[in-house]
Amino acid sequence: MGRFLYPDAYMASAYSIDYGKLYEMGYRGLIFDIDNTLVPHGAPADKKAVRLFAGLKEMGFRCVLISNNKEPRVKSFSEKAGVLYIYKAAKPKPDAYRRAMGMMHTDTGSTVFIGDQIFTDILGANLAGIRSVLVKPINPKEEIQIVLKRYPEKLVLFFYRMRCKKKREVL
Repeated sequence: MGRFLYPDAYMASAYSIDYGKLYEMGYRGLIFDIDNTLVPHGAPADKKAVRLFAGLKEMGFRCVLISNNKEPRVKSFSEKAGVLYIYKAAKPKPDAYRRAMGMMHTDTGSTVFIGDQIFTDILGANLAGIRSVLVKPINPKEEIQIVLKRYPEKLVLFFYRMRCKKKREVL
């Protein structure tokens, strides 16, 4: 099970990923978590997120947001960002990731997932068979159930860093 918890890459932010490199590598679909990946928990889509998605579309990417949140939260964010969405995704179950690929007309070899939580986001992406990028949470203020998951995440990240000490992947 440990390998399913490791991301393919670990980045400081969703905004620091080299999306041009991903495009050159043949990736065409990007699936994003919202809260603490793109904006602080519960925040609306800001100018930075809107610019990110405009730039990604201009590059040729298709994007879908998947969230365990209810539709009003996810829909309002996606409308402002101008991307498709799936709400109540039941992450880490891989079904929503597969649905997102269907919406983008991509497959496991051409899709990347970006999120901030190991036990929901990364596990789900890995179970769906797609490349996963873990990003640092934007804001430390989170709901209690997420705060409690951050402690075992630190242990997973410790072993991930040990495994990657010799080989760092940069996007």
